[in-house]
Amino acid sequence: MDNITTANEHILIIEDDERLAALTREYLEGNGFRVSVEHDGTNGVERILSLRPDLVILDLMLPGEDGLSICRRVRHQYPGPILMLTARTDDMDQVLGLEMGADDYVPKPVPPRVLLARMRALLRRADGSETPEHEETRLEFRDLVVDSSTREAWLNGERIDLTSAEFDLLWLLASHAGRVLTREEIFSALRGIRYDGQDRSIDVRVSRIRPKIGDDPHQPQRIKTVRSKGYLFVREI
Repeated sequence: MDNITTANEHILIIEDDERLAALTREYLEGNGFRVSVEHDGTNGVERILSLRPDLVILDLMLPGEDGLSICRRVRHQYPGPILMLTARTDDMDQVLGLEMGADDYVPKPVPPRVLLARMRALLRRADGSETPEHEETRLEFRDLVVDSSTREAWLNGERIDLTSAEFDLLWLLASHAGRVLTREEIFSALRGIRYDGQDRSIDVRVSRIRPKIGDDPHQPQRIKTVRSKGYLFVREI
């Protein structure tokens, strides 16, 4: 058992493999979490919205309604992190999951300690505990404001609808405005893992963030792609 301290966070597992769900539940409860389980995708949306867990572990392939559909339907009503699991290794599934609003994507089988580490990273970012007290929490770029204390962003005074993962990436780029961040740096900061050169999750999220912050997806001025390196958040445009 991992010796960690939690605030008794509530985790909802939506997984049709009853044995896997039971083992995962036992492991997480042994590490201080409260855990609920749902095996039928048909009930997934209702369970997420009624329970309002701190984090959802969502299987991709489910009876009744698949994980992609569930993620898409709840994303604008449920602000917590969604960690998607799948036994499939198709990159397109990963891209689709991220486009539907998943915060992280883990292929099965996943070692319990790896799953726990990914969950803890998502939960820390969701509650803002990764921002040191002395760091600035509010950044303003003319019409764009990003606030890490509330985990919200506004464009021309209107609140921007961002997923938890999209906010994390926007904050990381904005807090390093004027500096090119490599994909290796972004992966290390946001996911705690090394970039394998193939994962497209950062690119997908950037493409989703750009129109939300008023950036032209075809000729971006605020978040620029630096070929063969990474991304640059422009301080003034």
